[in-house]
Order: sequence, then C-alpha cells, then structure tokens
Amino acid sequence: MLVMNIQQIMKVLPHRYPFLLVDRLEEVEEGVKVFGYKNVTINEPFFQGHFPDHPIMPGVLIIEAMAQVGGAYASAIDSIGDDRVTYFASIDKARFRKPVLPGDVLRLELELLSKRRGIYQFSGKAYVGETLVAQANLKATFADK
Repeated sequence: MLVMNIQQIMKVLPHRYPFLLVDRLEEVEEGVKVFGYKNVTINEPFFQGHFPDHPIMPGVLIIEAMAQVGGAYASAIDSIGDDRVTYFASIDKARFRKPVLPGDVLRLELELLSKRRGIYQFSGKAYVGETLVAQANLKATFADK
C-alpha cells in the first residue's frame, strides 16, 4: 500500500510553494485508486485576491490539485524518473458543486481508468467531509524535462 508524505511527494513533483497543492497521498486500491489531501488554510496566497472579503478556493486550483495527485501517483506506481515531468493532456466534464473555504480539508479521490501509450486517464472527485465539491476527468502524460 503506497503512502506518501509531503517530502516524498516533492521528490516526484516539480511543484513548490505556492503551487504545490497536495499534502499527502494514500493508495486505497493498488494500482487503481488513490486519495490525496490538501489542508486549505487562510494563509493560501490565492485568498488575497479570491476574494478578500469572501475567501473561496478557485475551482481551477481544485482541478490542479487533482492533477498533482494523479501525477504523483502515476510517477510513483510506474517509477517515472526525475528527468521527466507531468503534463496535462486534457480536462473533461469539470463540475464545481460547492465552495472550498479556509479551514477545509480537501480529499481528492482519483481512479486510474486507463494507461495507454504513456497517457494516463483519471476520474477525479474532490470532497470536503462527505460533500462532493468538484469533479473532472483528467488525462496526463510524461515528457522529458
């Protein structure tokens, strides 16, 4: 069972503050399903402008957090070297259902749907508690740095 803390995630993802949007990974079904967690705090830099009097995590950053979970997971399960970087290939069927606020713990659930010719396809869902806040289908690939 794969579990990754922030130091291990930083070994497989090139992202750094303020753009590293996942704190921890836990594989829940080997080679198929992973949960990622993001602790959303008022100190996030995007809250300064989105929106100062009503802070809401931008939906595009929720999708990015999903993508980072998928990229870290694919990199770990397939032992992708640090000479490669994850690229988004597509985002489909993105839906935003509820706002994500400071103090929330975002649980990002990704299921690997397929892996063909170096392209990984995931179904992603984001939850706060038991409430679905966002979902999307994502495709990613790896390229040389």
